Amino acid sequence: MKVILLQDVKSLGKKGDVVNVSDGYARNMILPKKLGLEANAKNLNDLKLQHRHADKVAEEQLENAKHLAEELKDKTVEVKIRAGEGGRAFGSVSTKEISAAAAQQLHLELDKKKMVLPEPIKALGTYEITIKLHPKVTGTLRVKVSEA
Repeated sequence: MKVILLQDVKSLGKKGDVVNVSDGYARNMILPKKLGLEANAKNLNDLKLQHRHADKVAEEQLENAKHLAEELKDKTVEVKIRAGEGGRAFGSVSTKEISAAAAQQLHLELDKKKMVLPEPIKALGTYEITIKLHPKVTGTLRVKVSEA
């Protein structure tokens, strides 16, 4: 019997796969536990529509990420910290502070976990921060660190 998997099943396949299993396994394990559906014409058509919708949503997310990367290219965020002699900061500037400053100054919600800092920012100056907006799109944001 052919079955469309609704969840990942160990040793069978991933969600959305159409797999061939024995009738007894499908009747006694897959169908009662709602791990899959019988692969009839209606269910296969529904699966195809879900894949099309998922592709469309993924394309829209990619376009939004590209648009945001273009928008961020020429933007600067200013973060103020306390500094000592020679422009050395007390502590460092974290991605959380950069994210909060971007939300306040640029009105953009940027995820702090997607910001990439090669090393902690511990001095005053201007830095280029890489942000992973999408698996295929990265943007850069300029961060100006000044004394409070």
